[in-house]
Amino acid sequence: MSSSNRSFRILLTLAVLAVVSAAPAAAQGRGNNARARRAAPRVSIDLAVSAAREVLVAQGFEVVRVETKDDYKIVYYRRGNRGRGRGFGPPARMIIRRVEDRIVLDEAPEGIRLEISVKLGIRL
Repeated sequence: MSSSNRSFRILLTLAVLAVVSAAPAAAQGRGNNARARRAAPRVSIDLAVSAAREVLVAQGFEVVRVETKDDYKIVYYRRGNRGRGRGFGPPARMIIRRVEDRIVLDEAPEGIRLEISVKLGIRL
């Protein structure tokens, strides 16, 4: 066997390996994933109020009252006693309203807003 014939076989083998190894890389797209196409869940204002109540209580707040205005709800809350005998914190409020087909939380601290959105499974 001559050296030119041997080098030709090596080059041919390398070319075939390069083509075969590059073929799966072309199929690495997003695909037809049903999870990626799934729409954001539709959340009612009442469900958002109940999630806000759960999150506030879990973080040590006390829900004072919930008022219904036109097409939004206002949740009044305050810091709990925390067992230290220093009374309750000043009242604060959070406005929960619907804009088009999503829920918006106004005047809520960022940590509470984030935890409510995680609980509801939505992006705010």
